[in-house]
Amino acid sequence: MRQSQHGDSVAMSRLITKYQDRIYNTILKICANSHDAAELTQDTFVKCIEKINTFEGKSAFYTWLFRIAVNLTLNYCKRNTRIGIQSLQDRVADESDGAAVELGTFLTDQSADDPAVLAQDSEVGEIVLASMAKLQDHHRAVVVLRDIEGMNYSEIAETLGIEIGTVKSRLSRARANLREILKAVYP
Repeated sequence: MRQSQHGDSVAMSRLITKYQDRIYNTILKICANSHDAAELTQDTFVKCIEKINTFEGKSAFYTWLFRIAVNLTLNYCKRNTRIGIQSLQDRVADESDGAAVELGTFLTDQSADDPAVLAQDSEVGEIVLASMAKLQDHHRAVVVLRDIEGMNYSEIAETLGIEIGTVKSRLSRARANLREILKAVYP
């Protein structure tokens, strides 16, 4: 990171390579559109390159970069209120780590004996993803960062630029809203 601040393009390239998949996957889970996620990922790294000299090291580079990505994505979602739904199989193909891969692997397990069970599990996954898309942007962001990215409360607070108490309350409300949405769809 320090080398990047001194203009080392190879070092910047290594940072991009290291974080691009995680940034893309996080953005994709928030905006639910692969084309938009790819564009927002690119915008994130352009902004990172432009602002690398403003990074003071008060937080982890990862947190600073995720803050850029999430802020760009939330601003984009505010401007474009229509949220598209992407199939679970497309999402799983794009994932490189995290709980979403485990969920997708479970739901698309081809070794299961009963195809009806697989179809039902796949349908449940689609319902969960569609339900998450109905959450408000700031609620969906905390759910993605906590439950899929596995960030702790302080990392989420730093990434979103909010207090830890706000993270906890948003996460609580988001989970409650998601439960209500799921109850209406899947009683």
